[in-house]
Amino acid sequence: MHQFENAGNHLTARRPAAAVAVAAVCAALLVGCGERATGVSPATGGAGPCGAPLPSASRNGQASPGLAQGGVRITAASTACAEYEVTNPGDETSDVTAVFSRLSAAGGALDNVTQVVTALAPGATAKGRIELDGHGQARPGAGPLVKIVQVRSVPSAEASQPGGPCPASGLRLYADDGDAAMGLRVVGLHLRNCGTSAVSVNGYPKLQLLDVEHRPVDGVRFLSGGAGIAGGTGADDPPQEIVLRPGEGARSTLVWRNTVEGGNPVNAPYVRVRATPDAAPVMVVPEIDLGTTGRLGVGAWAREDSRP
Repeated sequence: MHQFENAGNHLTARRPAAAVAVAAVCAALLVGCGERATGVSPATGGAGPCGAPLPSASRNGQASPGLAQGGVRITAASTACAEYEVTNPGDETSDVTAVFSRLSAAGGALDNVTQVVTALAPGATAKGRIELDGHGQARPGAGPLVKIVQVRSVPSAEASQPGGPCPASGLRLYADDGDAAMGLRVVGLHLRNCGTSAVSVNGYPKLQLLDVEHRPVDGVRFLSGGAGIAGGTGADDPPQEIVLRPGEGARSTLVWRNTVEGGNPVNAPYVRVRATPDAAPVMVVPEIDLGTTGRLGVGAWAREDSRP
Protein backbone atom coordinates (compact mmCIF):
# COMPACT_ATOMS: atom_id res chain seq x y z
CA MET A 1 0.00 0.00 0.00
CA HIS A 2 2.86 2.32 0.80
CA GLN A 3 6.02 1.75 -1.21
CA PHE A 4 8.99 4.06 -1.38
CA GLU A 5 12.60 3.83 -2.57
CA ASN A 6 15.26 2.88 -0.06
CA ALA A 7 19.04 3.11 0.23
CA GLY A 8 21.03 3.03 3.45
CA ASN A 9 23.00 6.08 4.70
CA HIS A 10 23.79 7.49 8.13
CA LEU A 11 22.60 10.76 9.61
CA THR A 12 24.47 13.02 11.96
CA ALA A 13 22.76 14.02 15.20
CA ARG A 14 22.89 16.95 17.57
CA ARG A 15 22.17 15.45 20.98
CA PRO A 16 21.44 16.97 24.38
CA ALA A 17 24.32 17.25 26.86
CA ALA A 18 23.49 13.95 28.55
CA ALA A 19 24.13 12.07 25.29
CA VAL A 20 27.33 13.83 24.16
CA ALA A 21 29.61 11.18 25.66
CA VAL A 22 27.67 8.39 23.95
CA ALA A 23 27.82 10.21 20.63
CA ALA A 24 31.57 10.66 20.99
CA VAL A 25 32.08 6.95 21.63
CA CYS A 26 29.96 6.06 18.62
CA ALA A 27 31.91 8.44 16.42
CA ALA A 28 35.18 6.88 17.56
CA LEU A 29 33.84 3.45 16.67
CA LEU A 30 32.60 4.68 13.28
CA VAL A 31 29.02 3.60 13.93
CA GLY A 32 25.82 5.63 13.72
CA CYS A 33 24.40 4.93 17.20
CA GLY A 34 21.32 3.42 15.60
CA GLU A 35 20.51 6.40 13.36
CA ARG A 36 19.84 5.50 9.77
CA ALA A 37 18.51 7.27 6.70
CA THR A 38 17.12 5.81 3.50
CA GLY A 39 17.09 7.53 0.14
CA VAL A 40 19.27 10.43 1.35
CA SER A 41 22.87 11.58 1.37
CA PRO A 42 24.76 12.30 4.61
CA ALA A 43 24.56 15.92 5.75
CA THR A 44 28.31 15.83 6.28
CA GLY A 45 29.07 14.98 2.64
CA GLY A 46 31.55 16.99 0.61
CA ALA A 47 29.09 18.71 -1.74
CA GLY A 48 28.69 21.79 0.47
CA PRO A 49 25.58 23.48 1.86
CA CYS A 50 22.22 23.36 0.07
CA GLY A 51 21.37 26.98 -0.70
CA ALA A 52 20.07 29.63 1.67
CA PRO A 53 18.40 28.71 4.96
CA LEU A 54 14.61 28.57 4.85
CA PRO A 55 12.35 30.34 7.36
CA SER A 56 11.14 28.02 10.10
CA ALA A 57 7.69 29.61 10.36
CA SER A 58 5.32 31.96 8.57
CA ARG A 59 4.21 35.34 9.86
CA ASN A 60 1.41 33.88 11.97
CA GLY A 61 3.86 31.56 13.73
CA GLN A 62 2.66 28.42 11.96
CA ALA A 63 5.00 26.15 10.02
CA SER A 64 4.91 26.70 6.26
CA PRO A 65 3.01 23.92 4.46
CA GLY A 66 5.34 21.13 3.38
CA LEU A 67 8.37 22.54 5.20
CA ALA A 68 7.71 21.27 8.74
CA GLN A 69 5.70 18.40 10.18
CA GLY A 70 5.89 16.14 13.23
CA GLY A 71 9.35 17.26 14.37
CA VAL A 72 10.83 17.20 10.84
CA ARG A 73 11.86 20.47 9.20
CA ILE A 74 13.46 21.37 5.86
CA THR A 75 16.14 23.89 6.78
CA ALA A 76 17.76 24.79 3.42
CA ALA A 77 17.19 23.98 -0.24
CA SER A 78 18.41 24.65 -3.76
CA THR A 79 17.71 22.96 -7.10
CA ALA A 80 20.50 20.50 -6.29
CA CYS A 81 19.74 19.40 -2.73
CA ALA A 82 17.83 20.02 0.47
CA GLU A 83 18.84 19.79 4.13
CA TYR A 84 16.53 18.75 6.94
CA GLU A 85 16.41 18.19 10.70
CA VAL A 86 14.55 15.50 12.61
CA THR A 87 13.88 16.29 16.27
CA ASN A 88 12.33 13.98 18.84
CA PRO A 89 9.99 16.14 20.94
CA GLY A 90 8.72 13.19 22.97
CA ASP A 91 9.87 11.64 26.22
CA GLU A 92 11.03 8.25 24.91
CA THR A 93 13.61 7.08 22.39
CA SER A 94 11.90 6.70 19.02
CA ASP A 95 12.33 5.55 15.42
CA VAL A 96 11.19 8.32 13.07
CA THR A 97 10.24 7.80 9.41
CA ALA A 98 9.78 10.82 7.15
CA VAL A 99 8.57 10.69 3.55
CA PHE A 100 9.59 13.53 1.24
CA SER A 101 8.32 14.25 -2.27
CA ARG A 102 10.79 15.57 -4.81
CA LEU A 103 9.18 18.16 -7.08
CA SER A 104 9.71 19.40 -10.61
CA ALA A 105 10.42 23.05 -11.32
CA ALA A 106 6.71 23.44 -12.09
CA GLY A 107 5.79 22.02 -8.66
CA GLY A 108 4.63 18.56 -9.78
CA ALA A 109 5.57 15.45 -7.76
CA LEU A 110 8.37 13.37 -9.30
CA ASP A 111 8.98 10.64 -6.71
CA ASN A 112 9.12 9.97 -2.98
CA VAL A 113 12.15 9.54 -0.75
CA THR A 114 11.91 7.84 2.65
CA GLN A 115 14.22 8.70 5.55
CA VAL A 116 14.47 6.71 8.77
CA VAL A 117 16.19 7.73 11.99
CA THR A 118 16.38 4.95 14.56
CA ALA A 119 16.93 5.27 18.31
CA LEU A 120 16.58 9.06 18.38
CA ALA A 121 16.78 10.11 22.02
CA PRO A 122 14.27 12.54 23.56
CA GLY A 123 15.28 16.09 22.67
CA ALA A 124 17.89 14.90 20.15
CA THR A 125 18.12 16.26 16.60
CA ALA A 126 19.43 14.38 13.56
CA LYS A 127 20.45 16.13 10.35
CA GLY A 128 20.46 14.88 6.78
CA ARG A 129 20.41 15.84 3.13
CA ILE A 130 18.35 14.88 0.08
CA GLU A 131 19.73 15.10 -3.44
CA LEU A 132 17.30 16.82 -5.83
CA ASP A 133 19.26 16.19 -9.06
CA GLY A 134 18.85 19.79 -10.27
CA HIS A 135 15.51 19.45 -12.07
CA GLY A 136 15.88 22.79 -13.84
CA GLN A 137 15.53 26.19 -12.22
CA ALA A 138 12.67 26.91 -9.86
CA ARG A 139 10.32 29.72 -10.86
CA PRO A 140 11.11 33.11 -9.25
CA GLY A 141 9.53 33.26 -5.82
CA ALA A 142 8.68 29.55 -5.83
CA GLY A 143 9.33 27.32 -2.85
CA PRO A 144 11.93 24.52 -2.61
CA LEU A 145 11.72 21.52 -4.93
CA VAL A 146 10.91 19.16 -2.05
CA LYS A 147 8.18 18.90 0.56
CA ILE A 148 7.38 16.73 3.57
CA VAL A 149 4.57 14.29 2.80
CA GLN A 150 4.32 12.24 5.99
CA VAL A 151 6.05 11.72 9.34
CA ARG A 152 5.57 8.64 11.54
CA SER A 153 7.26 7.83 14.84
CA VAL A 154 7.22 4.70 16.99
CA PRO A 155 8.92 3.94 20.31
CA SER A 156 12.20 2.19 19.54
CA ALA A 157 11.42 -0.45 22.17
CA GLU A 158 8.27 -1.39 20.20
CA ALA A 159 9.61 -0.91 16.68
CA SER A 160 8.89 -3.63 14.14
CA GLN A 161 12.08 -5.26 12.85
CA PRO A 162 11.63 -7.27 9.64
CA GLY A 163 15.40 -7.62 9.56
CA GLY A 164 18.25 -7.23 12.01
CA PRO A 165 18.77 -9.06 15.30
CA CYS A 166 16.10 -11.43 16.53
CA PRO A 167 14.02 -9.85 19.35
CA ALA A 168 14.39 -11.25 22.86
CA SER A 169 10.97 -12.88 22.50
CA GLY A 170 12.25 -14.99 19.59
CA LEU A 171 9.32 -13.75 17.49
CA ARG A 172 9.61 -11.20 14.70
CA LEU A 173 6.37 -9.35 13.87
CA TYR A 174 5.79 -6.92 11.01
CA ALA A 175 3.07 -5.63 8.69
CA ASP A 176 3.26 -5.86 4.90
CA ASP A 177 2.44 -3.08 2.42
CA GLY A 178 -1.09 -4.38 2.00
CA ASP A 179 -3.50 -4.07 -0.91
CA ALA A 180 -6.21 -1.54 -1.67
CA ALA A 181 -8.96 -1.65 -4.29
CA MET A 182 -12.31 0.16 -4.50
CA GLY A 183 -12.15 1.25 -0.88
CA LEU A 184 -11.27 -2.23 0.45
CA ARG A 185 -8.06 -2.53 2.45
CA VAL A 186 -6.23 -5.78 3.27
CA VAL A 187 -3.00 -5.81 5.30
CA GLY A 188 -1.10 -8.85 6.55
CA LEU A 189 0.53 -9.17 9.97
CA HIS A 190 3.43 -11.60 9.74
CA LEU A 191 4.93 -13.51 12.65
CA ARG A 192 8.22 -15.38 12.28
CA ASN A 193 9.99 -17.58 14.83
CA CYS A 194 13.58 -16.34 14.61
CA GLY A 195 14.58 -17.93 17.91
CA THR A 196 15.88 -21.37 18.83
CA SER A 197 12.79 -22.88 20.51
CA ALA A 198 9.29 -23.73 19.33
CA VAL A 199 6.57 -21.15 20.11
CA SER A 200 2.82 -21.73 20.20
CA VAL A 201 0.21 -19.19 19.04
CA ASN A 202 -3.53 -19.65 19.17
CA GLY A 203 -6.45 -17.52 18.04
CA TYR A 204 -6.27 -13.84 17.23
CA PRO A 205 -3.61 -11.19 17.83
CA LYS A 206 -4.50 -8.55 20.42
CA LEU A 207 -4.72 -5.11 18.81
CA GLN A 208 -4.88 -1.53 20.00
CA LEU A 209 -5.51 1.22 17.43
CA LEU A 210 -3.66 4.52 17.93
CA ASP A 211 -4.07 7.92 16.31
CA VAL A 212 -1.28 10.12 14.97
CA GLU A 213 -0.47 11.28 18.52
CA HIS A 214 -0.33 7.65 19.80
CA ARG A 215 -3.60 8.09 21.66
CA PRO A 216 -5.99 5.08 21.78
CA VAL A 217 -8.76 5.11 19.18
CA ASP A 218 -12.05 4.04 20.75
CA GLY A 219 -15.41 3.02 19.31
CA VAL A 220 -14.09 0.52 16.74
CA ARG A 221 -15.63 -2.96 16.52
CA PHE A 222 -13.14 -5.80 16.02
CA LEU A 223 -14.72 -8.57 13.94
CA SER A 224 -13.47 -12.17 14.02
CA GLY A 225 -12.38 -12.80 10.45
CA GLY A 226 -12.95 -10.71 7.36
CA ALA A 227 -16.28 -12.08 6.07
CA GLY A 228 -18.19 -9.27 7.76
CA ILE A 229 -16.25 -6.82 5.60
CA ALA A 230 -15.63 -8.72 2.36
CA GLY A 231 -15.20 -12.29 1.14
CA GLY A 232 -12.06 -13.89 -0.25
CA THR A 233 -9.58 -11.89 1.80
CA GLY A 234 -7.86 -14.90 3.40
CA ALA A 235 -8.87 -13.76 6.89
CA ASP A 236 -11.47 -16.44 7.62
CA ASP A 237 -9.49 -19.50 8.72
CA PRO A 238 -10.85 -20.79 12.04
CA PRO A 239 -8.67 -20.19 15.10
CA GLN A 240 -6.38 -23.07 16.00
CA GLU A 241 -3.22 -23.68 17.94
CA ILE A 242 -0.13 -23.39 15.76
CA VAL A 243 3.30 -24.53 16.92
CA LEU A 244 6.00 -22.52 15.18
CA ARG A 245 9.38 -24.19 15.05
CA PRO A 246 12.47 -22.03 14.41
CA GLY A 247 12.17 -20.48 10.94
CA GLU A 248 8.41 -21.06 10.65
CA GLY A 249 5.81 -18.32 10.47
CA ALA A 250 2.16 -17.39 10.79
CA ARG A 251 -0.04 -14.66 9.36
CA SER A 252 -3.06 -12.69 10.51
CA THR A 253 -5.00 -10.50 8.07
CA LEU A 254 -6.59 -7.12 8.77
CA VAL A 255 -9.56 -6.15 6.59
CA TRP A 256 -11.51 -2.89 6.45
CA ARG A 257 -13.28 -0.42 4.18
CA ASN A 258 -12.72 3.32 4.17
CA THR A 259 -16.28 4.21 3.18
CA VAL A 260 -17.36 7.66 4.36
CA GLU A 261 -21.08 8.28 4.68
CA GLY A 262 -21.82 10.48 7.68
CA GLY A 263 -19.93 11.57 10.76
CA ASN A 264 -16.21 11.90 11.36
CA PRO A 265 -13.82 9.50 9.61
CA VAL A 266 -11.58 7.37 11.86
CA ASN A 267 -7.88 7.24 11.04
CA ALA A 268 -5.47 5.09 13.04
CA PRO A 269 -1.98 5.15 11.50
CA TYR A 270 -0.55 2.94 14.24
CA VAL A 271 -1.53 -0.45 15.64
CA ARG A 272 0.03 -1.89 18.78
CA VAL A 273 0.06 -5.67 18.34
CA ARG A 274 0.57 -8.50 20.83
CA ALA A 275 0.98 -11.84 19.07
CA THR A 276 -0.07 -13.64 22.26
CA PRO A 277 -1.71 -12.19 25.40
CA ASP A 278 1.60 -12.11 27.30
CA ALA A 279 3.83 -11.06 24.38
CA ALA A 280 5.72 -7.77 24.32
CA PRO A 281 3.91 -5.20 22.13
CA VAL A 282 5.08 -4.32 18.64
CA MET A 283 3.89 -1.12 16.96
CA VAL A 284 3.24 -1.32 13.21
CA VAL A 285 2.07 1.41 10.84
CA PRO A 286 -0.62 0.02 8.48
CA GLU A 287 -2.34 3.43 8.10
CA ILE A 288 -5.83 2.17 8.96
CA ASP A 289 -8.41 4.56 7.49
CA LEU A 290 -11.79 3.21 8.58
CA GLY A 291 -13.84 6.03 7.12
CA THR A 292 -17.10 6.05 9.08
CA THR A 293 -17.57 2.26 9.05
CA GLY A 294 -16.18 1.73 12.57
CA ARG A 295 -15.33 -1.93 11.86
CA LEU A 296 -12.06 -3.83 11.48
CA GLY A 297 -11.90 -7.50 10.52
CA VAL A 298 -9.10 -9.49 12.18
CA GLY A 299 -8.04 -12.91 10.97
CA ALA A 300 -6.86 -15.66 13.30
CA TRP A 301 -3.23 -16.69 13.09
CA ALA A 302 -2.79 -19.12 10.19
CA ARG A 303 0.34 -21.01 9.26
CA GLU A 304 2.50 -19.34 6.64
CA ASP A 305 5.34 -20.76 4.54
CA SER A 306 8.71 -21.41 6.17
CA ARG A 307 10.78 -18.72 4.54
CA PRO A 308 13.53 -17.42 6.86
